[in-house]
Amino acid sequence: MKNLDKFHFPGICYIYRNFEQDFMQQISWLADIGHLYGMEIKQDQIRPFGDGHIHQTYLVDLGEEKFILQRFNYQVFQYPERISHNHGILIREIDQAKLPFLLPLPIPNKQGDLFSLIDGNYFRLAPFVKGKCVNEVTSPHQAYLAAKAFAAFIVAGIHIQASKLQESIPSFHDLQLRYQQLLQAINTTKRKVGGELKDLVDFYLDQQDLVEEYLLWKKKLPLRMTHSDTKINNLIYADDFSKVNAVIDLDTIMAGYVYYDFGDLVRTVACTEGESSQNWKNIHVDKAKYAALLQGFQEVGEGIFTTEEIQSLPYGGQMMTCIMGFRFLTDYLNGNIYYTIHYEEQNFHRAKNQMFLLKALQDM
Repeated sequence: MKNLDKFHFPGICYIYRNFEQDFMQQISWLADIGHLYGMEIKQDQIRPFGDGHIHQTYLVDLGEEKFILQRFNYQVFQYPERISHNHGILIREIDQAKLPFLLPLPIPNKQGDLFSLIDGNYFRLAPFVKGKCVNEVTSPHQAYLAAKAFAAFIVAGIHIQASKLQESIPSFHDLQLRYQQLLQAINTTKRKVGGELKDLVDFYLDQQDLVEEYLLWKKKLPLRMTHSDTKINNLIYADDFSKVNAVIDLDTIMAGYVYYDFGDLVRTVACTEGESSQNWKNIHVDKAKYAALLQGFQEVGEGIFTTEEIQSLPYGGQMMTCIMGFRFLTDYLNGNIYYTIHYEEQNFHRAKNQMFLLKALQDM
């Protein structure tokens, strides 16, 4: 394979050959993909792409045209038919020509389906979008562009009846449910809840006010189509960071509240440390990036989002930080059965990290 030398593997022949053999086994479905999408894909025109941890992703380079091919992980997303349903709504009801960025949605196969089932595995093909995908925002300007893009995504679907969307991950952002799951984990955990762990448990149990506020906002706010996973690496920037070229990873779109998408941006962009950091004293809110996020959402939503929706935005940062703290701590108490960890205390440290961020947000 001509492209294998781009991966810079050690110069030991048997390692190279074993990798090539493994890769050939991984893409044994290649001919079926080509048939379903009416194209001929040669083995040297496909290679692994990106650093995603959920789906197996490949770049298909046909010269003048490039595509992203994914082998779908339906153990994480257990309802692919719901995702296909939601993507169909986007394809039919959003005028992409009016968007300031691209939505690289799946391309229908020859049967008109957005997913292709081959030997029990789901695949999908989407347009390739050129640009930069980053894991960290380095300036308020980048944060501002991110906020504008995700807010514009909500605005683009403002006419879509949110109840038509199906839950790709049921109760994903239900703070009340996550609080109840934490209570259950505390009651059933095999860990000794004392010392620093007890302090952390007590802190999160004391966030009942945030849960009650969540229930109040549910009564006041309209449901919108939200992205629901507004990590910075779910955008593709222009190479010079002058604009956003695409909003990607649309598997989590569903009915939600505007503050969900703003809040997840705050949690992941405006924090001075990553969520696995143990530099407790350095975990603060980057106020310049926070202000840029708020400005971006307010500018795009002005005259479109309700007054209550704009007022709910600061709550979103606290709520999304709190819900992740609930989830990390719950998983630690349950024996680390959900999140991937690299050492036994990692979920405990993640929950502690989110505690410091939540305190910083509450002190603003």
